[in-house]
Amino acid sequence: MRIAIIQFPGSNCERETILAVKRAQMEPVPFLWNEPRENLHQMDGFIIVGGFSYEDRSRSGIIAALDPIMQEIKQQSEQGKPILGICNGAQILVESGLVPGLENNKLAMALTENKRIAQGKILGTGYYNAWVHLRLSDHYQRNAFTRHLTSPDILCVPIAHAEGRFIMPDGLWQELQMQGQHVFQYCDVEGKIHDYFPVNPNGSFQNIAAVSNKAGNVMAIMPHPERTTQGDPLFTSMRDYILSGYHEETAPLHYYPRHPKLSPYKKAKGVSTIVVELMITDNQAVTVQNALQQLGFVVTVKRKTHWEIHTTDKILLEKIKQSGVLYNEKKECVDAVSSSNNKPCSLLVRAKENMLGLQKAQILQDHFSIKTVPLIQQGVLWQFESDTLDHEALMQQVLKTHIVHNPYAHDCYRY
Repeated sequence: MRIAIIQFPGSNCERETILAVKRAQMEPVPFLWNEPRENLHQMDGFIIVGGFSYEDRSRSGIIAALDPIMQEIKQQSEQGKPILGICNGAQILVESGLVPGLENNKLAMALTENKRIAQGKILGTGYYNAWVHLRLSDHYQRNAFTRHLTSPDILCVPIAHAEGRFIMPDGLWQELQMQGQHVFQYCDVEGKIHDYFPVNPNGSFQNIAAVSNKAGNVMAIMPHPERTTQGDPLFTSMRDYILSGYHEETAPLHYYPRHPKLSPYKKAKGVSTIVVELMITDNQAVTVQNALQQLGFVVTVKRKTHWEIHTTDKILLEKIKQSGVLYNEKKECVDAVSSSNNKPCSLLVRAKENMLGLQKAQILQDHFSIKTVPLIQQGVLWQFESDTLDHEALMQQVLKTHIVHNPYAHDCYRY
């Protein structure tokens, strides 16, 4: 019984995953993203391991999700083979659309930046690691990974991620509930669901820790069951599912995503903007450019940070700039406004909840004695240039890849 241990550049949890597979009496087969994809046909199941594929550039999981190997993984899933994505593997499954499994694997949800808030204070928005408790949801799906678990079971397992917060539209949530696809939820030591930190360690919608597809053979889980023997039932369940012979038929959910049309960015009155770019090579832009070129785009990519500060007070603006909170003058510089008519195709991407902007404002207030801090909105300005496509065609094709924004987590504007 051979289980492919799928690894991308930046994956780092292969050892503990291999050990967990061995404990379940299966044979782990390390498999790199660039190996011949036809070799996957010989595998009985797949685990996409945790880590930081492509250094989480653009956002966690998206570059790996666009890698050609994922097309083969999708085809294998249609045969009913079990596919488990752990942490970064979960992010890859969500970004690829394999979870939750809409028609044609359309993107349906997001795993976005952590949100840790207590008593109205932002404790953090990025990487967080801790031991947490989770249990099966009240109406969980009995799937390829839950056969050896029961409702009373409470697992204590570690988490270690920066973007582990499940968010989704209400319409999709209603269907997931009916199907029991919100398989695991964060809980306290007694199994009670509380939507506050640290019981809910990342602000995940409905305390969701794992989501499956409708057939139950594909599951995305953010905690790390492979790092403790308490997580072994997921892997022994996987083994028994394989022995049963893949009886489940894959079928898409009925939910159909609808997204608003792209709007132009309009700076409001009384607002100042600062656009910042790196003085050194921007690896995120390079990786996005390489990924798009692999998809057939003839394109160059630049990335800048966009700050919108709701004040025109020059003294206050200078204090904020000099604080170093918004950017580091040793490696970043304020971008000069170009007067050229030959401007690149540009998209401004901003997190819907603006947690980073709110956190920066809190830091300015708490540590830099700025008593009245204006609203600060953070965004990323992506710029694309191509000799083969006009701006409109280029913009539409880039948007279809979702490479620079997830519409469930971000707002996107023409810039």
